[in-house]
Parts: sequence; structure tokens; C-alpha cells
Amino acid sequence: MISIYKIKPKFQQLLQPLLRSLKKMGVTPNQLTITAVFLSIGMGIAFLYYPHYHSLLLVIPFGYLLRMILNALDGMMATQYKMSSKLGEVLNELGDVVSDIVILLPLMIIPHLHPLVIILFTILAVINEYAGILAKVISGKRRYDGPMGKSDRALLIGLFCLVYYFWNDLAIYSNWIFGTGAALIIVSTFSRLKNGLK
Repeated sequence: MISIYKIKPKFQQLLQPLLRSLKKMGVTPNQLTITAVFLSIGMGIAFLYYPHYHSLLLVIPFGYLLRMILNALDGMMATQYKMSSKLGEVLNELGDVVSDIVILLPLMIIPHLHPLVIILFTILAVINEYAGILAKVISGKRRYDGPMGKSDRALLIGLFCLVYYFWNDLAIYSNWIFGTGAALIIVSTFSRLKNGLK
């Protein structure tokens, strides 16, 4: 399935100099994971104030980019420097789910976007991540299949907020955009479970 996750190796190569600098500073993978969670909470809170400060819409796309960098770095550091731990895996998986929830639910304040659509999108996102973990329980390999995995959702929401910043009428189409996204999450979830069962 098509997914932005497939460009991860190239993305990781670009981050190698930063990774080495962080390691020299004594930063740990768990610290990066926790930082990403607090960043996500800040993004969700900032979004709630965008009706009063329109420029806060830009916090989402740039915040997602920073969150993706942090998420990539914590995994790279844990793997390359043999700093993996059971606590780190728990923080990583729970952190992703918490981050999704605190960023997605505030989107309900977007005009024309029905709350049930974004609630459904959020629930399906959580199930999608659970399916990836379940695949690891079954096959020993964590699944990240698209077409609407974590990275794809970040791209969708980041682009939506970026375009919405310049074109407010985009809100009129928000139900279709997130409804389609929800349908693609279902496809992604079945793909993860199917591949996990192989």
C-alpha cells in the first residue's frame, strides 16, 4: 500500500548528524519520546485558540514535522546505540496513541466539520495503531502499512491546516476529507492484520 512511511530510510539518513549530536549531549530515546508527547499536547492546546489567533493554525504542520523528527530519532537512537528497553517500547506505543488523541479531538472546533466524523477518525486511528501492535504479537513484526498510518495522518492533517490557513473555505469540505481519511484508515488496519497473519 502507498504510504509516506516508505520514505523513512531517506528521512533517517538526513537526521544522522542531529542524532550524533544528541547522543553526545547525553539525550536518551525515552526523553525524545516524552518530548514528542508534550509537543503534541501543546499542538492540541494551540489549535483550540486558532479562532482568536489565526496564525496558530501553522503550529500543526510545523509541529507535526518536529514530532516526526522526534519519533524517528528516538527509534534510531534506541537501535543504533543499543538503548532499547521495554519501558521505551511502552512509552513509544502509548505516546503515539495519546498524541493522536490530543491533536485530533480539538479539530472538532473547525466550522462545518461534524464532531462525529473527527471522533470516528480518532477512534479508527487508535484501532489502527493497535492493529500494528497486534501484528507484532502474532508475527513478531510491528506493522506500519498504509494508506493512512501515523505518518500519512500527520501529512493529511498538517496539509489541511496549512491550506486552511490560506483558504478558509476548505472547512466546507472537511467532512469529506476526514471521512475519506477514516475509510483509508480502515483499509490500513485490515492490511496490517492481513500481513501480520501471514
